[in-house]
Amino acid sequence: MSYFFDTYALVEIIKINENYDPYREYPIITTTLNLSEFYFYLLLNFNEKDANEALGKFVFSFVDVNENIAKEAAKFRKDNYKRKLSYVDCIGYVLSRNLGFKFLTGEDFFKEMDNVELVK
Repeated sequence: MSYFFDTYALVEIIKINENYDPYREYPIITTTLNLSEFYFYLLLNFNEKDANEALGKFVFSFVDVNENIAKEAAKFRKDNYKRKLSYVDCIGYVLSRNLGFKFLTGEDFFKEMDNVELVK
């Protein structure tokens, strides 16, 4: 099983949420967009030096967002517009679904959706 790590999952891992312990051994597959969100979280909660040190503990594998994924994610966001999902969440979900990876997140919106592993 492969997982796509949503920003929520990355934050919970750095917060040492024990519910994410089983996922620590998996390769961290995500996008650079999720990296940007995650780094923003780190900068809000740590000084820049500590944020960089924390980020350095992760080994990421990045997947690209191509034109078709971007369009499909925009449609997904439009269909769920009232839920106020971010583009990054929409792109991650659509990308993981297209790649056949489980979308690892704790975002309640995704609770009832296919191809999601919801962990709080």
